[in-house]
Amino acid sequence: MNTFLKKLRKKHGVSQEFLADKIGISRPTYAQLENGARKMLVEEAQNLARFFGLSLEDFLAGRENPTPDVKLEKSSKCAKSVPEIRISVPQEKVSKFKEVFLYILEKIGARPNIGESVICKIMYFIDFDYYEKYEEQLIGAKYIKNHHGPTPVAFKEIAQQMEKDGDLMRVVKKYFQYDQKKYLPRRHANLSNFSANEKELIDQEIERFKDFSARQMEEYSHKDVPWIGTNHLQPIDYESAFCRTPEFSVRQYDDDEI
Repeated sequence: MNTFLKKLRKKHGVSQEFLADKIGISRPTYAQLENGARKMLVEEAQNLARFFGLSLEDFLAGRENPTPDVKLEKSSKCAKSVPEIRISVPQEKVSKFKEVFLYILEKIGARPNIGESVICKIMYFIDFDYYEKYEEQLIGAKYIKNHHGPTPVAFKEIAQQMEKDGDLMRVVKKYFQYDQKKYLPRRHANLSNFSANEKELIDQEIERFKDFSARQMEEYSHKDVPWIGTNHLQPIDYESAFCRTPEFSVRQYDDDEI
């Protein structure tokens, strides 16, 4: 466990002092955890597992969540069958993903509560609410279930590409006692290719979640049927949006649809 903990800490680029503060102990005491001189308390293990995005069972067993490989296709003509690539994202979806991402940043990105985690959940609800309401995909991104809620698997890859292209800038700020990944837009979003229905729903979701913290978004998304009905680290099926409870459903169903 001590070797695994040290490996996780270095992989995430955080200091012993930072993690010690996260779990409420001193840095020397934390150092004892890493070198095996002190046994880890259950509460400490739970807090560390939560920080690294792992279940307590996986953390204690020294297992990391597998990271899906993502390939952004340049065009359908250039797409090749590469066995080791698990997830392929067509360029059309990438373009819509980028514009919605930038639009969210323009509207509410400057708010202190809007970090990467909240943005990911807003994009999930944009996608799944639109699909339930109109039976069509808006962005059509692929989301997986993880400990923190629905996550677009291509987010990191696309954000890095956008930062490289000068579309946005990534910064890390303190939000209460936590480090928060934030993004600053460096150009205006282009929604000219979006339909009126798409624009309306995007604005509704932004307004709906603009005051939510990462924790509130996580807890709320955990009550949505598509997330509940999916196995850990598996893709969330868009069709499950039609099985939602009244709290989450955005569609008026006829009696013969139920």
